[in-house]
Amino acid sequence: MISEALFEKELELIISNAIREDVGTGDHTSLSCIPTTSKGKAKLLVKEKGIIAGVAFAKKVFNYVDSNLKVDTYINDGENVVVGDIVFHVSGSSQSILMAERLVLNAMQRMSAIATKTAYFVALLKGTKTKILDTRKTTPGIRAIEKWAVKIGGGVNHRFALYDMIMIKDNHIDFAGGISQAISKTKNYLAEKNIDIKIIVEARSIDEIKEILSNDGVYRILIDNFNFEDTKKAVQLIGDSCLTESSGGITEKTIRKYAECGVDFISSGALTHSVYNLDLSLKAM
Repeated sequence: MISEALFEKELELIISNAIREDVGTGDHTSLSCIPTTSKGKAKLLVKEKGIIAGVAFAKKVFNYVDSNLKVDTYINDGENVVVGDIVFHVSGSSQSILMAERLVLNAMQRMSAIATKTAYFVALLKGTKTKILDTRKTTPGIRAIEKWAVKIGGGVNHRFALYDMIMIKDNHIDFAGGISQAISKTKNYLAEKNIDIKIIVEARSIDEIKEILSNDGVYRILIDNFNFEDTKKAVQLIGDSCLTESSGGITEKTIRKYAECGVDFISSGALTHSVYNLDLSLKAM
């Protein structure tokens, strides 16, 4: 994963770009009917059961818009919420609260939905050694907060982007001329560039797993679109040589069975690309 400093930079870019997009030349509705000196208070109201996520991000947004805004927190990221719960109060300039409102809600509703779904998947895996991973199937421009939400929900982040981990997939293998060629070229490249990142290789069959294992330096094998029986065979074949990951069409109905095959990780794009925003609202008090 990327460093904490780089992650914070990603968050700053998300906030600054979102405010630019939403406010533009000014929030003319608030500017026209609310005095600059007006002070107000609002509450973050929960309207649907789930796992709350994005509280810490909301604080960053409020601080970016107006460092004088005060946030009193009653429920923290990762906690269960029910209809009627108040997550926080924000007080200060009424214009500033309104300027930040939409970004706070959009982010928290999506982050909470992702955290809620992730927590559900984590619960399905309880009692196994398997951990749930996210993917790069995220919303363009807001990957950082979506992956943050996965962690809040109890999941584990996969690579953040193309630059922090090598992931040799089917197309790479085919374009490179084969598995061993792709791995060899990758290791040479990393050595030449003095880059220290881990290598994951996707396997489409037991024979491909055997070929991957004939090469050194592979951190994890992605067992892609295997059935239960072949997944068990793959895990037994790999043993302690490297870590294992199952992926491809795994749903809430099948995830437990794949975990029971003994894989270390299961990756699911559905954590971030197939969620419905949790219903939250920011109400003036």
